[in-house]
Amino acid sequence: MRTLGRLAAALAPLVVTALTACGGAAQPDPVADQALADTLKARIETAYDFSRPGVAERMAALYPDSGRVISVSGGQIVSTTDSLRAGIAAFWNNTGQNMRDARWVWGPVFLDRVGVDAAVLTGTWSIPHIAPTGRPHVIQGAWTAVFRRIGGQWLIVTEHLSTPPG
Repeated sequence: MRTLGRLAAALAPLVVTALTACGGAAQPDPVADQALADTLKARIETAYDFSRPGVAERMAALYPDSGRVISVSGGQIVSTTDSLRAGIAAFWNNTGQNMRDARWVWGPVFLDRVGVDAAVLTGTWSIPHIAPTGRPHVIQGAWTAVFRRIGGQWLIVTEHLSTPPG
C-alpha cells in the first residue's frame, strides 16, 4: 500500500504536466493562481465549517450533481455521485457529527492550473476536535483535488485523499 502511495505521489507531477501540455493551459499568472487557490481553499473551509448546520450538504456541494466523479480514499475508488454522497453521509453520521469544537486547518497548499476552467489543488489538512471520549483528537491527511469550472462554479471532479501511516 505504501509503495502504491509513493508511486501515486511520484506520478502526480507527471500527470499535471501532461494535462497542462494537452489541455492548452493558460500561462502561469502568480496573482490569479493565488486568488484561485484562496477561492478553492475557502470553498472547502466553508463546506467543512462544523459550527453551522448543513455540513454534509455543503460537503456534497463541492462536487457536480451528476456525471462521473472519481474519489480515491483508503484504497477504494468511488466513481458515481450517488456513492460519493453516500460516503459523505457515512462520514458525517459516523464521525463528523460526533466531533466537538472541530475546525478545518490547512497546511501547505499548492495549485496548478491545467486550463482556463481546470485546476489541481494539493494540500495537507487537519481537523482538530474533541472526541466523544472528551479527549483532544486530530484527523489529518493530504488531498489532491482536480477542480473544473462547471456552470460558473468550481467543482471537484477527481480527488485522492490520504492519511498518514499508522
